[in-house]
Amino acid sequence: MTTLICGSLAYDNIMVFPDRFKNHILPEQIHILNVAFLVPEMRREYGGCAGNIAYNLMLLGGEPAIMATVGDDAGPYLERLDRLGLSRAHVRQVPGSFTAQAFITTDLDDNQITAFHPGAMTFSHLNKVAQAGASLGIVAPDGREGMMQHARHFAEAGVPFIFDPGQGMPMFSGDELLDFMQLADYACFNDYEARLLCDRTGRSLEQLAGEVRALVVTRGGEGSEIHADGQRIDIPCVTPDAVVDPTGCGDAYRAGLLYGIANGFDWRSAGRLAAVMGAIKIAHRGGQNHQPSREEIAKRYQQAFGSQPW
Repeated sequence: MTTLICGSLAYDNIMVFPDRFKNHILPEQIHILNVAFLVPEMRREYGGCAGNIAYNLMLLGGEPAIMATVGDDAGPYLERLDRLGLSRAHVRQVPGSFTAQAFITTDLDDNQITAFHPGAMTFSHLNKVAQAGASLGIVAPDGREGMMQHARHFAEAGVPFIFDPGQGMPMFSGDELLDFMQLADYACFNDYEARLLCDRTGRSLEQLAGEVRALVVTRGGEGSEIHADGQRIDIPCVTPDAVVDPTGCGDAYRAGLLYGIANGFDWRSAGRLAAVMGAIKIAHRGGQNHQPSREEIAKRYQQAFGSQPW
């Protein structure tokens, strides 16, 4: 089953400031802030929600197809997709633009200053869901117009999909979020996003769960919960080998959900696989540097839950 992953491909430029921001920002001069931080350590990671989800779904043995827009600087990322065997048939290069990218500076107290340039992501509406021939999909964080269009097109084509607004959620009003929920078959949020969803729509989580086949809420180290068939299924957190970097953990979790849906798992099994994928990812830096085999994923699942995932 081909799973169409609509979302961003992005570069994450991560820099470490070997000091503390508070030592260089004078509160009484905040109205004329002008600071520069020397960052001897820097790395560039391949990221973006669509890229991260597709990478993890590939590890599971799924059939991901990425739908995204990138800029003139996308060459290294496109070459990486080719090396991984991930199709870029629906990755559109937009001339005169940059690929979406984040510039993240972290200090010794783990405070972060981030600038995000959406670049080619704002042209995501140029991609058409109908051209992909998918059997399952996800609308992940992307350009505003593209997210709305892709959700409508999935629904019109009768292709079940997950609504996963993530950091793009503030772009939408309560009515627009409710429209997404009514179009989608599944929805996934972290706990903060779930509270924001309830606040903006004026509806309870239980009421919103009635709009979809399943509503998933992730709660970090406290695990996750799946509201489906009138019940709440609690999924425990899987203990990771190490806690190194949470970047992309939510995307790894969503890949587990997509694999479970595509392969007819019950919700408890799908949630458990999703939790395993998140635990594997968090032990590695970046969103796409973990490389477990399918057998190793199955072993982690068995260690955590006492059964085989497939």
